[in-house]
Amino acid sequence: MLQRAFLVGLLAALSFLSHPSAVWAAKPWELLIPFKRVDADADKVYRLTEDQGPWMVLATSFAGPGAERQAQSLVLELRKRFNVEAYTHRQSYDFTEPVVGLGFNPLGGPKMMKYANAAKFDEIAVLVGNFETVNDPKLEKLLDEIKHSRPDCLDLSKNKTSTQRFVGLRELQRRLTPDKEKKQRGPMGNAFVTRNPLLPQEYFVHKGLDPLVEQMNRDVEYSLLKSRGAYSVRVATFRGATTLKASEADKLPSKKLEEAAIKAHELTLQLRKKGVEAYEFHDLHESIVTVGSFDSVGTQQPDGKMELNPAVHRLMQEYGAKHQPLPGQETLALVPRSLGGINFDVQPMPVQVPRSSIAASYTTGNRLLR
Repeated sequence: MLQRAFLVGLLAALSFLSHPSAVWAAKPWELLIPFKRVDADADKVYRLTEDQGPWMVLATSFAGPGAERQAQSLVLELRKRFNVEAYTHRQSYDFTEPVVGLGFNPLGGPKMMKYANAAKFDEIAVLVGNFETVNDPKLEKLLDEIKHSRPDCLDLSKNKTSTQRFVGLRELQRRLTPDKEKKQRGPMGNAFVTRNPLLPQEYFVHKGLDPLVEQMNRDVEYSLLKSRGAYSVRVATFRGATTLKASEADKLPSKKLEEAAIKAHELTLQLRKKGVEAYEFHDLHESIVTVGSFDSVGTQQPDGKMELNPAVHRLMQEYGAKHQPLPGQETLALVPRSLGGINFDVQPMPVQVPRSSIAASYTTGNRLLR
């Protein structure tokens, strides 16, 4: 007992040294409580903010009349019964607007498509947890607990109606599945790990280029890293070994990867001799050649369509495959263009120039200023 009391006192003293204001604000007995209860006040609404996360568990979502009330009930029950931080987040969806599809229209612009079921609606999600990294072991444990928990407010036998999304379909799937583990899951059995949607995308971007990849391109004369534009047009791709990993960097690269790098380098030099602004870039899987540097790929029009940058479109046509008849046949086929015996891609595409990410500065700066 004496040893335990000493440890509690030591922890309290250390807490005072690092956060004196917090210690003075707390009640004396609160410093001796080893297990902190999560706030669960029925008069409060626990809405998601930028201060939570960045990684959380999306437990479930609700939509329709009464969705907010049921979402709030779930948040309170999770906080009271399971002692976990839970929050609600409202998201609006609009599936009536056109979207950019895969491929191009006959004029070379992006193909515009519409949803089969056009609708607008609000959905209220319940997110649980507050984790700094996606690899936190506690996050995986929480996900498993959420999937197998059975809150009273989601029990269909105790509630006449439910606004939980796809509740009937998911319950039917659970009953019919031969997977024993899935059968044991509760009404939140489809929960998954997600990020805080209120944080900017830059927060989750990789902290920059892989050091090995950056080293591979650092001393290349016409490296894509030296391009001043935000975008370029990829005109040639040379595949290397798809199994090479950074952990295997101390080993000799595969022959295919070497050949890919050599072809990309030779093609870049040939294009440069012709006065073309060409760049090369190499990573652990392939080497590419790009042409040009641009600040944008195109301009978004009021009707939602994207008007492709004319200079980008011209390069895509100039280096793209051409239609020509096959030997001894009347039918036309796409034949890649080539230079010095090295083929270009059938369909050149705009690519973003690789840069160092601002994620590192955001995580160490903005988050600490809150």
